Amino acid sequence: MKRHTRVPRALAAVRSYVRSAPGTYAWLGVLFVTTVALHHMSPEFEQDFLRQRSTNLHELSQNPVRVLVASAMWIDGGRWLPYAVLYTVFHASAERRLGTARWLLVCALAHVLATLISEGALLWAIEQSVAPHSEYNALDIGVSYALAGIVAVLTYGIRSPWRYGYLAGVLLVYTLPLTSGPTFTDVGHFVAVLVGLGCYPLVRGGTEVRNPKETAPVPRG
Repeated sequence: MKRHTRVPRALAAVRSYVRSAPGTYAWLGVLFVTTVALHHMSPEFEQDFLRQRSTNLHELSQNPVRVLVASAMWIDGGRWLPYAVLYTVFHASAERRLGTARWLLVCALAHVLATLISEGALLWAIEQSVAPHSEYNALDIGVSYALAGIVAVLTYGIRSPWRYGYLAGVLLVYTLPLTSGPTFTDVGHFVAVLVGLGCYPLVRGGTEVRNPKETAPVPRG
């Protein structure tokens, strides 16, 4: 095959894959724009800006819906490329398998429930003087809870016996931080994994991926 024919085919394959997971790449596009915006902010302004969009106890008590949505549109740390890889490996795979609506529902459940439960645990820790009162206004943004939920729900798309090895790896990664000085985000990640595993009813309803160039469904799993 000549080189000049390989490039268009590769580009066509990339376009086809992106089109098969529109929600994933639309979200990734938003994260790219917001990450670029962060790089144009001063460090002092950035921290104050992100704190107003954080799902900390203060903001949740004032604007719960707004911050639950806004917090998922920013990345703390300003590194977008690793998320592009993670979204392609996990989110796109899940969206192709579940469909955009069910994929988005898993993301939302993991993000919202992990946030509320972890922040509830933090509030209890503050009231018991286990955590400092300054944590009431801690910075808590990002997409990692939704990602953890998706990583977990993908367990059901893997054939046995590989499924059990994958599940063991997921549980190890997200449980290990809880064994020594866990933070509220560690708790949130673990809760998100449990939420993802609890989304089995969304998966068993029949999972398939549609090729944008074809009308017949391609069964998966």
